[in-house]
Amino acid sequence: MPRWTGLPRSEGETSRQAHVDLPKNSYERELGREGFYGPATQMYHRHPPTGWTNFEGPLRPRAFDTTKLSETSTGLWQAQSLLGNAHIKIRFWRTQGSMDYLVRNGDGDELLFIHQGSAELYCDYGHLSIREGDYITIPRGTLWRIDSSEAVTVLVIEATNDSYSLPEKGLVGQHAIFDPAVLDVPAIDEMFKSQQEKNEWRVEVKQRNQLSTITYPFNPLDAVGWHGTLMPLRVNWRDIRPLMSHRYHLPPSAHTTFVASRFVVCTFCPRPMESDPGALKVPFYHSNDDYDEVIFYHMGEFFSRDNIHPGMVSFHPSGFPHGPHTKALAAGVKTSRKDTNEVAVMIDTRDALEVADLPNGVEWNGYVDSWKESNK
Repeated sequence: MPRWTGLPRSEGETSRQAHVDLPKNSYERELGREGFYGPATQMYHRHPPTGWTNFEGPLRPRAFDTTKLSETSTGLWQAQSLLGNAHIKIRFWRTQGSMDYLVRNGDGDELLFIHQGSAELYCDYGHLSIREGDYITIPRGTLWRIDSSEAVTVLVIEATNDSYSLPEKGLVGQHAIFDPAVLDVPAIDEMFKSQQEKNEWRVEVKQRNQLSTITYPFNPLDAVGWHGTLMPLRVNWRDIRPLMSHRYHLPPSAHTTFVASRFVVCTFCPRPMESDPGALKVPFYHSNDDYDEVIFYHMGEFFSRDNIHPGMVSFHPSGFPHGPHTKALAAGVKTSRKDTNEVAVMIDTRDALEVADLPNGVEWNGYVDSWKESNK
C-alpha cells in the first residue's frame, strides 16, 4: 500500500466533520483515493459540482435500461454483455425455462444476482433453491445449470481470473453486515439425487473466453458427498443488515458485500434515514478518481435521482465529480421520510470499463443532461 500523507489541514470555510453541518449555501465534494478506503479531502463549493451546461466525450455518465433487452436465451454464454474489462465481465441474462445442458466457467468465479423469478440450481455440490434478491457465488470450474418453469432475469458478474471473498469487517466484527451463519450452500438432497440419470449430457466450458463442448453418456452431477471450504454460497439482500448512523451519511464502502482483487460489490438496502439535522441525507458529491462506478437498480424508489426505475444501470467512469441531482439534495434536507426504500447493486472497478455493443434504445442518451434539468 502507498504511504499516504496523514496530516489533516483546513483552509477557508469548512465544516468540522465530513458530511455534517456544511457551510451555509455550500456544496460538499469529496476527493478520495482507493475508493472510499484511502485518504480524502472535503471541498466546499458555491455551486453544485454537477452543474454542467454541456458534457461531451467518452467520460460522460451513462445509463442503460435492461427492461428493453427482450431477447431470452437458455444459454448463459449468450447473455447480453453490458460492461467489462480484463478483470470483470458484467452481463444481463434473461432466460425462460430450463437448461438442458451444464456450464462451467474456467475463466473465473461467477456472482449471480437474481433480479426476477425463481429457479432450482443444480451444481457439482448439490441442489439449491434460488429466488429474487439472491446472490449466489459459483466458484471457478463448477458445473451447474438452473431449472425453472418461469422467466428468470439475472445480473451476472464474472471475476475474471479471480475469486470472490467476504470483506474485512474491522471494528464492527464478523457478524456485520450479515452473519456468515445465514450463508446457504447446496445440499445433496433427494432433488439432487433424482436428476442423476444416465442420459447423455452436454457441458459447455468457457476458458480464455472461448467455448468447448464435452459430452458425457451420464449426468456428471453425480456426487454422493463432499467436504471442504470451497463451495457456492447464497445470501439474499433481505439477510443484509446495513450499517447505520443517524448522525453521519456512511460511504458506499460501508455496504460492501463481496470483494475481488480489482473490484468490489456493494448492496444498498432499505435503512433508516439520517435524523441528525446537520447530517447529509443523500450520497455526497465525490471525485472518485481511482474507480469506475456501476449501479444496478433492483427495486424500490431511488431517492438520489429521478427517472430511474428497476432494471436500469448507471455507469459513472472515474475522472469527474458525480453525486445526487440537486433537487434530490434539496429534498433530502427537507425530507420527512424516516427510511429509504431502495435495493441496488453497486460495482466499483479499479480498472476502466468498456461498454459493450447494445441494441438500439437500451441506452438513455439524455442521462448526462438530467443534472442540467435538476439545476433549473
